[in-house]
Amino acid sequence: MNIFRRKEYIYCYSINIYYTCGIIQNSIINMKRISVLFLQAVVVLIGIVALAILIRVPLTEGRATNLDLLSIYADPFILYGYAASVAFFVGLYKAFKLLGYIGQNKVFSSNSVKALKSIKYCAIVLSILIVAAGLYIRIFHSKEDDPAGFLAMCIVTTFASVVVATAAAIAEKLLQKAIDMKSENDLTI
Repeated sequence: MNIFRRKEYIYCYSINIYYTCGIIQNSIINMKRISVLFLQAVVVLIGIVALAILIRVPLTEGRATNLDLLSIYADPFILYGYAASVAFFVGLYKAFKLLGYIGQNKVFSSNSVKALKSIKYCAIVLSILIVAAGLYIRIFHSKEDDPAGFLAMCIVTTFASVVVATAAAIAEKLLQKAIDMKSENDLTI
């Protein structure tokens, strides 16, 4: 009778552990989904704010006070900014897709590596375009205008783009190495 109670106790204890582990695993999966959805919402919010800035800032620029709407948005430098922002929005889209792969447990896939590679290239292109805009303003600005604020923004955004490109390159290499190791282990088993 005593041995039976011990077996019953051990059986109940193992069922409780299994049930508790299942609850913990489900809560971890739910927390991961919530955090991925939160990060995707942050990426969308960044895109909306950037788009609002691209639309609103040319209207408040100092030289746009006496111009009509068509003249403001047809300015070559404003058009250059819009063309350069394409790389930014493509990078945001790829980050959104990468977060989707993470949410679907497809982190170790070639699609994730491609998304990281695209983010890296977008960040490099964006930093080159920002440096070109800064050099243009530095060389061709009018002498009575002080471009220090614009050049400071160029330096900060170029630095941020280089940091993103470096982080994406490192993550891409690590992920590719992990995928190679996983496929190698799958072949040996």
